[in-house]
Amino acid sequence: MQWTLQYKETWLHRLNPAFKLVFILALFILLLFVHNPNLISNVTVVPLILILFATGHQKKILAILMIPFLLLFFSSASSMMFFGQGATTWWKWGIVHITEESFFRGLHIGFRALNFALLGLLFALTTRPVFLFYSLIQQLKVPPRFAYSFMAAVRILPVMMEEFQQLRAALLIRGIKKKKGFARIMQSVTLYAVPLLSQSIRRAHRIAVAMEAKQFNKKERTYYYKQTFSRVDAYFVLYVMVGFSLAYWVGTTFPYFDMTDVRN
Repeated sequence: MQWTLQYKETWLHRLNPAFKLVFILALFILLLFVHNPNLISNVTVVPLILILFATGHQKKILAILMIPFLLLFFSSASSMMFFGQGATTWWKWGIVHITEESFFRGLHIGFRALNFALLGLLFALTTRPVFLFYSLIQQLKVPPRFAYSFMAAVRILPVMMEEFQQLRAALLIRGIKKKKGFARIMQSVTLYAVPLLSQSIRRAHRIAVAMEAKQFNKKERTYYYKQTFSRVDAYFVLYVMVGFSLAYWVGTTFPYFDMTDVRN
């Protein structure tokens, strides 16, 4: 079963996965302390450029992946805009109360959520799980038994989905009739959950025995994939620093909005 997207490898794929993970988590924390809507709206351009032009994926695929993030932006922003509080009322109708303060706070929350989503998408589109786990072992000193266990779990997910489809097809061939109401839930548990869970337990036991036999619990190991740092890691940091600095300069020199701090 095909679970991966076709893409062309770029310089972002050659970043050290552990470094990329830690750096993006640091950006998440940094964005929590940005309260200027002019600044955070400009910062959105930094990961968006990388996603559109440096991930190696087709533009059609990227457009489809962006749809839920745009819905997240509008839902996060509108919930604060329509039901926020403030002194300067723009429009009020029933429980809907749009003020100047709530509008900019909603806009700020929407851009913050969009930035989190874009950074997460950037990491997901440019990081191979196998390289990530190897990097966690080698650079962050994660115990091999934990990293390899997660790697095995990721590999098993497509197998479980294929087994679920086979089980559903077998039940359709047998002509199993679906019940209604609460009985249907209990029927689904009996027909699907129990067989899949029992097979997963047996598979997990076999994998655990095999890993124990191969001595995956030892820390001193040799690795087929060596994960190291390179100059592309420095290029990534430089791009983000320049992008954030430029976003800050434009946001403070040519502000789009009068409000510069949504906390006030």
